[in-house]
Amino acid sequence: MINDSERMIELGREVVDIESAAVNALRERIDPDFARACVLMMHCEGRVVVTGMGKSGHIGSKIAATLASTGTPAFFVHPGEASHGDLGMITPGDVVLALSNSGETGEVLTILPLLKRMKVPLIALTGNPASTLAREAEVHIDVGVDKEACPLDLAPTASTTAALVMGDALAIALLQARGFTHEDFALSHPGGSLGKRLLLRVRDLMHSGDRLPVVHEDDPLREALIEMTAKGLGMTAVLDSDDRLTGVFTDGDLRRCFDARQDLHDARVGAVMTPGGVRIEADRLAAEALRLMEERKINALLVVDAAGDLVGALNMHDLLRAGVV
Repeated sequence: MINDSERMIELGREVVDIESAAVNALRERIDPDFARACVLMMHCEGRVVVTGMGKSGHIGSKIAATLASTGTPAFFVHPGEASHGDLGMITPGDVVLALSNSGETGEVLTILPLLKRMKVPLIALTGNPASTLAREAEVHIDVGVDKEACPLDLAPTASTTAALVMGDALAIALLQARGFTHEDFALSHPGGSLGKRLLLRVRDLMHSGDRLPVVHEDDPLREALIEMTAKGLGMTAVLDSDDRLTGVFTDGDLRRCFDARQDLHDARVGAVMTPGGVRIEADRLAAEALRLMEERKINALLVVDAAGDLVGALNMHDLLRAGVV
């Protein structure tokens, strides 16, 4: 048993060095076979079915998840279960991506005749180009490593890392080829914070109708204070006599009135408001509203339509509640 902390650190760094070398060696294997694999998956009419046994299966499951979240429909099938009914999940329009470091995994080889019968294209990721799986595949990608990080050269370590990185390379190459966008990514992640930042629009969060604080320029200041208190946004929009948006009155404007010893009883809103006000269109992303608030160091925005007419208001608390912040 090793108790020396320095030796522990040394061993950990050796693992990183070995696995880094395994990943760096993959660069030369991004070749025409890699491109052929991408083309097969790109033009797949069904789904990419990923399979692998043991540790390769765990890596395959992650690759399937990455493909699915980046625009390539994919799922994982356990090769052992495939021989007992789950093979029905694979259809003639699919492409199979099989992982096996040895290329001789029995559970994977068992399903190859059925894949051939269905004429399902097979892409193999193995560490042995001379293996049965490599020979039977339409496309083989070599993910072999010189040695495992395991000092016994038994536990899959560097080999699984190499397979994972190659899977990521395939997924991202396909993402780029498909023209996959931020919004496409958000559509497959609607529950996460990223999805909220990329999908929620200002119109989805803004206060409108009876919830929108509004006063007119000629209204006494006390009307603005009543409106701000009733609507709870710390501001109110200000309109002229033709109901056109001309400015905003905020908590900050009220503080400035006190500093200037303004007569709060006789003052009219138009004389103490902030002309114009910071505005954003309703169709803009909520994340853009957040950025604008941060840049201008304010806590609320006026929301307008394409013509510049007032349609709502939004404050920082709305963004916090929605999980955009």
